[in-house]
Amino acid sequence: MILKLEKEVIPLCPYSAGLRMTAAEFDKADFEDGWRYELIRGILVVSPIPLENERDPNEELGRLLRNYQEDHPDGKALDKTLFEHTIVTGENRRRADRVIWAGLGRRPNRDDVPTIIVEFVSLGKRNWLRDYVEKKDEYLALGVREYWVFSRFERDLTVFSRPGKRERKRLIKEKETFATPILPGFELPLRKLLSLADEWEK
Repeated sequence: MILKLEKEVIPLCPYSAGLRMTAAEFDKADFEDGWRYELIRGILVVSPIPLENERDPNEELGRLLRNYQEDHPDGKALDKTLFEHTIVTGENRRRADRVIWAGLGRRPNRDDVPTIIVEFVSLGKRNWLRDYVEKKDEYLALGVREYWVFSRFERDLTVFSRPGKRERKRLIKEKETFATPILPGFELPLRKLLSLADEWEK
């Protein structure tokens, strides 16, 4: 698959990493499957798809959310959840592990900002800085109500929010069960997700 930039034809694949491009060019591009593509400060970033010990907990989270939507009396609060979703933050294009829309009462439109964005942090200082600082700042500035960051390394879930002018940070440890007023009645036993990540480490 290719992207046409003026008179040039540039393939967008793993070898395209580091390419300078505009947000408009990124939005019109075709990409080779099997990789994650982001646009950060005008630079194309290409990375592998998440590892099994990130994808498995993410799928389980999706299952728990859909079960809540279908089976819980208050499940209609959840409108939609998707994995691997591109988020527009100004000129940047971030790839989120999971997004959740809640409280709309309808299927979200492409322009609707997710109510919740979820990341499963990968190993390494660069990934930590990206997920806990850069993405957090961009997502909250966008109007996301909660930003969840799962860490299989720290054995916890960090929930960022900005209900007013001040940012809030909530830490949920492995043995705890997480709940949020955005999804009334939804309960997430953190150990369940972390144990799925552990299985792939073995």
